Amino acid sequence: MPDQFFQSNNKRKRQRASAPTTSGRIKNTTSHARTSQVRGLPKGRQNGANIDDDDEGLFDDDDLRASDVDSKQSDQDEDELETPAQKRLRLAKLYLDEIKKGLGEGEYDAADIDRELIEARLQQDVLEHAGKVHLFIADLLATRLSSKQTLHLRRGHRLPVTCAVISEDGKILFSAGKEGTIVKWDVLSGRQVFSIPKCRPLSKGKGREQEPVKGHTDQVFALSLSYDGKYLVSGGRDRHLVAWDATGAKWLKTFTGHKDSVSSVAFRKASYQLYSASYDRTVKIFDISPSVLGYVETLFGHQDSISSIDCMRSETAITAGGRDRSVRFWKVVEESQLVFRGGGKSALRDMLEGGGLEPDDEDEVGNSRRKGPKDSDSFVEGSIDTVAMIDETTFLSGGDSGSICLWNTSKKKPLFTQPLAHGLQETPTETGRSITSPRWITALGSLQYSDIFASGSWDGYIRMWKIDSKCRSFTPITSIATPGFVNSLQLITPPPGALDPAQWLQRPRSPNGSEEGTGTDVEELSHKPNRAMRYLVLVAGIGQEPRLGRWLKLNGEGVRNEVSLTVFNITQ
Repeated sequence: MPDQFFQSNNKRKRQRASAPTTSGRIKNTTSHARTSQVRGLPKGRQNGANIDDDDEGLFDDDDLRASDVDSKQSDQDEDELETPAQKRLRLAKLYLDEIKKGLGEGEYDAADIDRELIEARLQQDVLEHAGKVHLFIADLLATRLSSKQTLHLRRGHRLPVTCAVISEDGKILFSAGKEGTIVKWDVLSGRQVFSIPKCRPLSKGKGREQEPVKGHTDQVFALSLSYDGKYLVSGGRDRHLVAWDATGAKWLKTFTGHKDSVSSVAFRKASYQLYSASYDRTVKIFDISPSVLGYVETLFGHQDSISSIDCMRSETAITAGGRDRSVRFWKVVEESQLVFRGGGKSALRDMLEGGGLEPDDEDEVGNSRRKGPKDSDSFVEGSIDTVAMIDETTFLSGGDSGSICLWNTSKKKPLFTQPLAHGLQETPTETGRSITSPRWITALGSLQYSDIFASGSWDGYIRMWKIDSKCRSFTPITSIATPGFVNSLQLITPPPGALDPAQWLQRPRSPNGSEEGTGTDVEELSHKPNRAMRYLVLVAGIGQEPRLGRWLKLNGEGVRNEVSLTVFNITQ
């Protein structure tokens, strides 16, 4: 007989009360009915997991009808019950509806939207998320060089233009100069829309609350426009970072976190996240979305002033560290950075960085052979001044040695180096001799995810380059005559037909004879007058002085402070 000490008076199983089987209601024993009854219970009775049969007689069919709360819960149940395939189909339909709203504003037919535009948009999104080069238009551009048309915007700045940025649709453009003025241009008409003048600095009195300055009080060095063209951010010598409403001249907010001049700013693609670089050797991240409009974090690492920054879709950025002769690849999410050293070569430095005196594999041997120039033709790089991203892992750098380097995040050394990309300059001395020095690279601009980029200096030309399909080297395509210092470069391809209403742009016409570089391409385009044209747009900020200094000034013929737009017709 078991001991009474180990016996419990509580019953382990709950006894079910016997219910009459001859009730007037039909007993529903399915799980769906039971769960629906649980939802109809008051809060005090929802805690019990089991329900007695006696409770079934407390509700009528009218009590089980869907209310507003029950309808929301039933929608959640439907979402939970849908299969992964059904969920993907539902999300795809929502995505297509958003694309139709963005593209179908009365400009296109429904058939065009359903077939061509949506298909092209989906393909572009997939390729951009892959983060690799997928726009191969350099060969097409080489056959359309004679279709070049140029627009000069000159009546906006008294002093050298430091930067110019154009929207993704190619309809509006902003430029800034050393006089502290920001000018908005209408690209279709080629006219000035409005200008934002420089502000006077506020006096600092004792006992006064310092009010935020609604603008810039000194030179403006950098501009960046959001992907949708709604917000403009500017940075300058006054250490201020100012956010503007791009549709008007409305001031939004002034950020004063940097301790020195703001040299470069860049919006992340398809996002309101902003990166800013400064002479205080830091990179700051901001969120310019209307609901936040605030500071996020600061990145440290450079040992000298940062002169250039660039970014793309992912949460990464590259910066040029000036005299520390390094390019840093920032991984924001992982809170890490990759350092790529420029400058001269030395055996000790190669050993400290983990390399040897000889290439370790055949791949590096091939790269060293492709670098081509002899040591006597190259100059020691003392500063890296500008950078530009090609895709998520490939980027370019340029500095005072006149060389353009092609990098990949998987290699510590450049994949390819083009020395003296813009030639040499001879400077006369008092003794009658001349000093030969390279023209440093003042600006780099790439068409993101494509095989085209442009470089600028002060030799009187903007040079365009073609990157090979494997992103291992690049070759020159053409040169565009541009007297003056090229202080900024940007390449875009607006949507087809976006620049067709431009008053200064001429549509292609069939020539009397076959021209070199055009041939049947121009003739085919001229027979389709209603076809939407596709253009490659190159925007350049030109000045008589370099962007960040006044150590050299050009006063030759044709040198002006202006914004130059060069357009190539790349319609296939």
